Amino acid sequence: MEILWWHWLILGLLLVVAEIVGSGSFYLIFFGIGALLVGVLAKLELAGPVWLQILLFSLFSITALALFRGRLLRTFQKEPPKPRVDPLIGEVATAVDDLQPGSVGRVELRGTSWSARNSTSHTLPSGARCRVVRVEGLMLHIEPEGVR
Repeated sequence: MEILWWHWLILGLLLVVAEIVGSGSFYLIFFGIGALLVGVLAKLELAGPVWLQILLFSLFSITALALFRGRLLRTFQKEPPKPRVDPLIGEVATAVDDLQPGSVGRVELRGTSWSARNSTSHTLPSGARCRVVRVEGLMLHIEPEGVR
C-alpha cells in the first residue's frame, strides 16, 4: 500500500474542516496539521516509507496537541460572562405578611411570591412597600421603602 503526498493533504484538509464545522474542542485540527506537514514532507520526498510517514503523522499531531491545545482553549474559549447574581437589589416589593424585625415572611415582587427577611428594626405591615437590599439564594433581605 502506498500513501501519496496528496492523500495526506486531503486528509489534513478534511480534519481541519471537521474541526471548524464540529464542536471546536481543538483535537482534530492538530491531526489535520500533522497530516498537512507529512503531506508537504512527502511531496519534498523527505517523509520516507509509509511506516515512517505514519510515525511522523502521529508524532507531529500528538506533540502539537500537547503543546498548543491548552493555549488555544484559553484564547478562544473565554469564560462566559457571569450572570448578575443580585439583579433584584433595589427593586420594590410588597409585603404579603406582617414582618417583625428580623423575621421571615412573604413578599410579592414582579408578580411572584418570595421569601423575605426584614433586615431592619421596623415592623413591616402587610401591604407595605419595601426595597430589596440583599439577596442570599432565594431569600430576599428587605427594608421599608425610604429608610435609606
